[in-house]
Amino acid sequence: MKERVIGGFFVFLLTLIMLLPGGMISAIVLGVISIRGMYEFCRVYKLEKSVLAYISYIATSIFYIMLYYNQTQFLFPFVLLFLMILLSVYVFTFPKFKDKDIAAVFFGFMYVTVLLSYVFRVRSLTMGIFLAFFILISSWGNDVFAYFVGSAIGKHKFSPKVSPKKSVEGFFGGIAGAALVGYLYALIISRFVSGSELNALYCAVIAALGAIPSVIGDLAASAIKRNNEIKDYGKLIPGHGGILDRFDSVIFTAPIIYYLVVLFQLI
Repeated sequence: MKERVIGGFFVFLLTLIMLLPGGMISAIVLGVISIRGMYEFCRVYKLEKSVLAYISYIATSIFYIMLYYNQTQFLFPFVLLFLMILLSVYVFTFPKFKDKDIAAVFFGFMYVTVLLSYVFRVRSLTMGIFLAFFILISSWGNDVFAYFVGSAIGKHKFSPKVSPKKSVEGFFGGIAGAALVGYLYALIISRFVSGSELNALYCAVIAALGAIPSVIGDLAASAIKRNNEIKDYGKLIPGHGGILDRFDSVIFTAPIIYYLVVLFQLI
């Protein structure tokens, strides 16, 4: 329990540093988190010290630099270039790497770097300092409500082969809880922050819809661990595991929140 408390404080502090400052500091912190996440992901496939992994670390750094300078029109071409470089290494070092190694590193880049970068995109929006917390409400808020509802009344297994403890009741309880917190959060921000008028109903819907992929993100990370017979992605955070163990739901939620905020015209 002591380790989990210490780890929880570390995650809380890291999250504040990631979200509150904005600009360059948020970009750097998220870039470092993404590089660490890539390291953990590559380690699953025993590639963390390979040239493929180092290319992905460099590519992650460049990706965040482009985001910071708002060069979004070059992001897709850059991802294509990244894939071509990986394939070039595959060809010129053949047969050192297998095709599945290239697939794993490229998938890891899309899964960790690209999806997690949406946290920075949300933070960069108008009122981003407030909107970014919807990512946490939909992911970690959902986790809390799902746990308590599932513990209290959970009887039907949601995904028994991936996560036996998750229940259907907890799934819907987490969504409802996220919606409630999103609604109350919008009311508080609109009441006490000058110039911010968030539509509480829209915010509740956004938080609820964002909670759905957070569950999938959590289960996807668990499925990868089960496929590769590992308990945790790392030991960076005491009592919690690695970056991917703690941010697995955030990775899936961030892009959804970004596009929902744009769709509902909250900015």
